[in-house]
Amino acid sequence: MSIQSHIEKSINDKIDVAFMTLENESHKHNVPEGSESHFKLVLVSDVFDGKRLVQRHQLIYAVLQTEMTQIHALAMHLYTLKEWHERQAMAPSSPQCHGGE
Repeated sequence: MSIQSHIEKSINDKIDVAFMTLENESHKHNVPEGSESHFKLVLVSDVFDGKRLVQRHQLIYAVLQTEMTQIHALAMHLYTLKEWHERQAMAPSSPQCHGGE
């Protein structure tokens, strides 16, 4: 099973997900072809309701404790359903890598 599949399964098993995308952005970085090292997670769940941003990140790190040892970076965009609707279902774009494309 790929690292991406492990991440998706762990999140789905432990969090009530309203919407999720997990994009492997490794190809944007100076890593070997086919790498699974850099990911962008957009996750919408009411489990985040009442939690500050750092608490939301801590929750995801706890869920992905094993997977985090296998990757280099995880950009997280974590919203409640209300916040997601207010953003018109749009997450920010990832910045360009400065590490040598």
